[in-house]
Amino acid sequence: MKSIKNITLTLLLFVCISSLNAQIFNPVKWSFSSKKISETEAEIYFTAKIDKGWHLYSQHIPENGPIPTTFTIEKNKNYQLTGKILEPKPIVENDPNFDMVLKFFATKAVFTQKIKLLTDKDFSIKGSLNFMCCNDVSCLPPKDVPFTIKIDNSTGSVESTKTSGSLAADTGAKKVNATVITPKKDSISAEGIATDTSDFDKMGLWGLFFFAFLAGLTALVTPCVFPMIPMTVSFFMHEGESRGKSIFKALVFGFSIILIYTLIGTVVAVTLGVNFANFLSTHWFPNIFFFLIFVVFAASFFGMFEITMPSWAINKADKQVDKGGILGSFFMAFTLVLVSFSCTGPVVSYILVKSASGQVLEPIIGMLGFSIAFALPFTLFAFFPSWLNRLPKSGGWLNAVKVVLGFLELALGLKFLSIADQTYHWGILDREVYLALWIVIFTLMGFYLLGKIKFVHDSEVKHVGVGRLALVIITFSFVIYMIPGMFGAPLKVLSGYIPPQQSLDFDINKIVRENSTANTTATEVCEEPKYGDFLDLPHGLKGYFDFEQGIACARSQNKPVFIDFTGHGCVNCREMEANVWSDPKVLNILRKDYVIITLYVDDKKELPKEEWVLSKYDSGLKKTLGAKFADFQAYFFNANAQPFYVLLDPFVELKDKSVVDKAKLTNTKAYDLNVEHFVNFLKAGSEEFSRRHPAQ
Repeated sequence: MKSIKNITLTLLLFVCISSLNAQIFNPVKWSFSSKKISETEAEIYFTAKIDKGWHLYSQHIPENGPIPTTFTIEKNKNYQLTGKILEPKPIVENDPNFDMVLKFFATKAVFTQKIKLLTDKDFSIKGSLNFMCCNDVSCLPPKDVPFTIKIDNSTGSVESTKTSGSLAADTGAKKVNATVITPKKDSISAEGIATDTSDFDKMGLWGLFFFAFLAGLTALVTPCVFPMIPMTVSFFMHEGESRGKSIFKALVFGFSIILIYTLIGTVVAVTLGVNFANFLSTHWFPNIFFFLIFVVFAASFFGMFEITMPSWAINKADKQVDKGGILGSFFMAFTLVLVSFSCTGPVVSYILVKSASGQVLEPIIGMLGFSIAFALPFTLFAFFPSWLNRLPKSGGWLNAVKVVLGFLELALGLKFLSIADQTYHWGILDREVYLALWIVIFTLMGFYLLGKIKFVHDSEVKHVGVGRLALVIITFSFVIYMIPGMFGAPLKVLSGYIPPQQSLDFDINKIVRENSTANTTATEVCEEPKYGDFLDLPHGLKGYFDFEQGIACARSQNKPVFIDFTGHGCVNCREMEANVWSDPKVLNILRKDYVIITLYVDDKKELPKEEWVLSKYDSGLKKTLGAKFADFQAYFFNANAQPFYVLLDPFVELKDKSVVDKAKLTNTKAYDLNVEHFVNFLKAGSEEFSRRHPAQ
């Protein structure tokens, strides 16, 4: 789950406000207006006037930055939104508050939304916007501003309807039947489930594009696709046809492949979005479904059966090919996509599932990269048919590729089952079971590459080439690397992709810790931790999984609180625990100086009815443990990504958002694998607590 670096800068001036004779800062003032630009269209304007020295952030802010300006417009039968909200050209400079280059506006900014008029009567458009502003040294908290914009359909007059002049409280009211226009990556659904955007968010759009491009190149050597290259290219090389016409048809063919795959990504992006990504990330049904899909494809690749598209679909597309011309080239591309589905389906699905994190661009960019790589050789060979003679012939090596992909799919499919298992506490895939399965799978793959195991369609391996030998060495080295993990080795390289170490039954490191005299300084819990029967802390640490219980213990021990917002499906959380928490300096501070409260935001544990929480953030009723703590994080800390770490003074009661800055001991921290940064973070909190509460 992605981090939001220094998100608490959004609340810095609350303390300053109370110390400056209750002076209220209102550096950004909003006004709203409309203008009819044709008989069927109008524009609505959101105008921000910004005080000197202050700046308002753009809608388009990179990860780990401040809160972007976002707009929520309620749906109405009288109009339809056309396109996205446009903004003026921003200033692009380094922002000292976040130490990164950001887009923002100074003095004035006008945002424009075009609408299509569906009535000739007058009506109003309602909604709200959320924004954040800073000067060169500090920031104000994010703020909601409601608006009502009148559309005078009869005369088309311009009317400013409401301005914002006060620092209104952020109510977080739930928007009903609204179209939300927002560039933010992470979101919390009605059930408070947090998404893990994981590796693809760390890549960025260019990284995702190149990953998908490589996936497209990999798909080309699958047995469903590779034999089709010469067969497909021959379509463009009809005798008597001019070279220019063949090249034109080849270009249409290549662009058609790109269009078909990119269209798939666009449909996923537009129709599914954030809540679908939340559902995919933690609910048992999609995770079990994808696990079974990977198992089925693996069985097919091993030769148990053949997966093909329905013959009627392929035949119908194939008939269109015979028509020739542009249409024929398009349907040739469409036929290729259908026929190659059994090999490209898992790759395409993986890209879509991992990239569909609530953004429109990610699935489109992913499919664009995949399709360009996939279409490239077909188009190039159509341009230069003599290259075909240099290709290796189809044969046993292609089936070997297929079988190896089967082993990999079987191993990767376990990740989906593991997420569901951890979230719902089924106890099926503890760490040692997961590792045992991976060790067996990759050992069998190594023996297969050596020719010691044969499947139905395999050719005899008379000798092992250099390429195969390299793969064998890599595979068996990976197996040997995993074996110590069965006995407690941290396996830091795999920490984000295998179950947490605390699920291991036989952990030598844990046994050593429990018998070590060095552990005598560890923080002792005041009472048995609530939910401790199914939740654990890593590295033998002791703490709580309930906020109220942890706060009570911290008060009794006169210690500060370390809050760890985490999730079962959070890859970055596991990486932090394996690579940062495991450092002796970090462990020593956590054990001696803090009371640890770990809050799982994606846990599906059903709460008793008397513990259900009515959200102050979105007014929803939170019935599960994860939903309760996801809502807690969103309301008090305006963040919903994990890992997210907060150091609190337990003697400041968190009654509402106005006391958050007073309760915090230092700025919050998110995903950062630099151990020294984390040590400094913990020391800063401990020193601030000692300053506030000197030892008696």
